Amino acid sequence: MGRLTAYSGLLAAAMGAALAWYFQAARLGADLADERLQASQYREQIADERTAAGRRLLAVERTVNDKYQGALNDAISKQATLQAAADRARRERDGLRKQLSEAEQRFADASPAALIEYASTLNRVFGQCSQRYAELAIRADGHAVDAATCRAAWPVIPQTKESQ
Repeated sequence: MGRLTAYSGLLAAAMGAALAWYFQAARLGADLADERLQASQYREQIADERTAAGRRLLAVERTVNDKYQGALNDAISKQATLQAAADRARRERDGLRKQLSEAEQRFADASPAALIEYASTLNRVFGQCSQRYAELAIRADGHAVDAATCRAAWPVIPQTKESQ
């Protein structure tokens, strides 16, 4: 009977160890399942955040592209206006050249008083042209300063040592 008690104690201990092993395995399996669930939820959250960030980036890109296209359209329109003004100025210049050529031919037959009046008129016109050229130079200098200011103030993303 001593042996039977020893075997039954040994059997009870083995069953207890087996139950403990089974319980621990079940508990670890449940913990592992919880960790896998959390990892899956984390991956899903990251995917959602990436999708949202991508949408925000596309919205910003679309805004920038719209502004760029608007500025480009404005520049094209202004260029067309400037081209039309240059064409008008060219036509006026050509007309003035023709008038000057005709006037030179009339100088031979003109009286001294007419020549003096013509010279006086040319002097006034030259003075007006000089004044307009000076005004144009001032505007051109102002434009050059504005352009340089825009280039200097344009936002630049500085490169850090990590990104190089």
